[in-house]
Amino acid sequence: MSAELLVAAVVFDLIFADPRNWPHPVVWIGRLITRLEEKLREYVRDETLSGLLLLLLVLATTGFCSLIALDLSGRIASWLQALLALWLAASCLALRGLHLESKTVIEALAEGDVAGARQALSMIVGRETAQLDEAGILRATIETVAENASDGVIAPLFYLCLGGPVAALLYKAVNTLDSMIGYKNERYLKFGRVAAQFDDLLNWIPARLTGLLLVGAAWLAGLNGRGAWKIMLRDARLHASPNAGWPEAAAAGALDIQLGGGAVYFGKFIDKPTFGNGEEKIALVHYRRMIRLLYISAALGLLAALLLLGAHT
Repeated sequence: MSAELLVAAVVFDLIFADPRNWPHPVVWIGRLITRLEEKLREYVRDETLSGLLLLLLVLATTGFCSLIALDLSGRIASWLQALLALWLAASCLALRGLHLESKTVIEALAEGDVAGARQALSMIVGRETAQLDEAGILRATIETVAENASDGVIAPLFYLCLGGPVAALLYKAVNTLDSMIGYKNERYLKFGRVAAQFDDLLNWIPARLTGLLLVGAAWLAGLNGRGAWKIMLRDARLHASPNAGWPEAAAAGALDIQLGGGAVYFGKFIDKPTFGNGEEKIALVHYRRMIRLLYISAALGLLAALLLLGAHT
């Protein structure tokens, strides 16, 4: 992965985000998962084995198709291969998309449309939103921006830096599997276990990097960098996920608010730990500060990636 291509992919994402009418590899991966799940459940009775086969088939298909596409395009013209690599790399990033999707929630909330905010929020979080008040909506929105700063920005940058578009697509395939079947409910507890564990493994380093980058971003943004560091070290491991707590705790400390807490998933209330001391009452201004943290941490992540790529050239 060249430094020029990495920068171009980030710029492409910032300008175009994810155009709805454009083909998108991650959408194709999601459709593949749905179809393979149906077939595997039909022919393989052991749910754990079936879930493992799904993971292997999705990874094999994603890797094979992306490699073949890049190879064939390179045989036609080098510029075509570069253009395809740019498109694949940019499709793995969700910086601008994360901002726009969360902004839809906040705009509805700012206009007093709580029902609209709940509906918009339901499109980007796994919890049930129907009963959330304004503070709950804000908290959930900031949490998902913080968590997806890792999944949608820093982790893809990490894998683009390590192995280019193919490595990043393989990461996105696992991440998509986790988002679709990584639930601890009756349907997916066994079937999605292997995919969820592999997603945890792939996100172990990026999640911690994201936490560190958010701490640095807090200092640069004039927010509570000391608090971000302190709360991250204190509270990150409280999260049920081995990874999600790192960016969430760092964000809570940087913003001087409290994130986390219980939520309803699939009709069942799940008691969850909280992150941060909550010195300030959560408000719209904290979302705007979170977006600043998102972009600054992304810039820091890109800079680190470019330095790493430069060190290997």
